[in-house]
Amino acid sequence: MATQTLTAADLAQFTGSENWYRHGLNRNILYTDGAQFVAESAGAFWLLDEIALANAYNRSVKVEEFQVWMLTRNKTGNGAMLICGDGNGHTVYAKRIEYTDFPLDAIKFFCEGGTILLPSEH
Repeated sequence: MATQTLTAADLAQFTGSENWYRHGLNRNILYTDGAQFVAESAGAFWLLDEIALANAYNRSVKVEEFQVWMLTRNKTGNGAMLICGDGNGHTVYAKRIEYTDFPLDAIKFFCEGGTILLPSEH
């Protein structure tokens, strides 16, 4: 699947969700239309997988009812950093991504009550 162009304007159109999708690897996680759009448009189902699996297997992540997930591409190279915060400036999980062709320099998701969503959908 070829990656399409994804812009901040594309993401801004999501201000709620009519559909919720159940994650295939962690059935306790749902995600919204906006998250589905990002995954399809950017070929980034792997990013939803990272969030869902951290919620399944990382105790520090699981106990946080509200999570702020930030993927930031490295300035040099093809890697990125994925960080989960508690919404109060504290990092609870971080993972270095060795390679990504994600089209944006950074993207933020929330995970609240087991649902992954874009901030504009909150």
